[in-house]
Amino acid sequence: MNFRIEKTLLLILFITLGCVPIPPEESDFSLNEKFGDYWYQGEAELTSYKLEQARYGEIHEGKAVLIFVTEGFSKKKQVKLDNPETAGDDHVTVMKLNFTKKFDTGIYPYSLMASVFTPVERNKYSNTLKVTASAQEWCGHTFTQLNLKGNQYKGSLKSYFESEGDQELTLNKTFLEDEIWNIIRLHPQSLPTGDFKIIPGTLFQRLKHLEFDIVKASAKLEEGPEESGLMQYHVHFEQPERDLTILFRKEFPHEIISWEESYKDGFGENAPTLTTKATKIETLKTDYWTKHNNEHAGLRKELGLE
Repeated sequence: MNFRIEKTLLLILFITLGCVPIPPEESDFSLNEKFGDYWYQGEAELTSYKLEQARYGEIHEGKAVLIFVTEGFSKKKQVKLDNPETAGDDHVTVMKLNFTKKFDTGIYPYSLMASVFTPVERNKYSNTLKVTASAQEWCGHTFTQLNLKGNQYKGSLKSYFESEGDQELTLNKTFLEDEIWNIIRLHPQSLPTGDFKIIPGTLFQRLKHLEFDIVKASAKLEEGPEESGLMQYHVHFEQPERDLTILFRKEFPHEIISWEESYKDGFGENAPTLTTKATKIETLKTDYWTKHNNEHAGLRKELGLE
């Protein structure tokens, strides 16, 4: 089918479903030849994981979900476009990740979520445009947002803690830990390796109540276990010291299989070094935004979330 005819059909789908992106012109970017067949069909990819989360010096069981979907995004307002077909030069197609974690600590639950908006055309837009993150637990909740403005990330933090309060911050444009997950899905060969600077992930920043900063890191991208068909990306953070390893499929669409994150967790100088782990349960490809009725509740069982 002619590419422009396909594009017109996708516009019709967008009006109907509300979450389908407009593919960039083919000449504007270089991605896997199967990219459009997988990511521009009006569906998101939902993958559930068994979670073992470090918190308060112990490991707590829970569930994590990675939700990947492409959609039209406003470069000016940095929000999802209501009408991308009329947005003109303001339109950019992004890979959006909604990353959720839920686990209990004793009597009370934690619910964490980060949203990451990374342009698909990495040859034109080399940095993620926006990240938001929220954390809810029975003591209260917090909200964080980072927006790329020129050569800087402008950020804000809303928190119930007196010592944090409401903050506005500015950081020089730098690689974000939060965008690692999207880059794996888009073009893992472009992940940074060797020594570089990085802004730590917003969910880690919330759990550890760290000030936003740019820190030193080193990374390597290498083959996974022999004949597994997997790759692994390992990042070592210097301050605070932490190691993150993500295991994903070498072949497109580079599905994320598991990850581990090790650091000191708990209180005091003698806090133990613990490892948060997440292991894949199941993947569904679906237009989940239309699956909101009681009859669709069984899909949660398919994902292993019930």
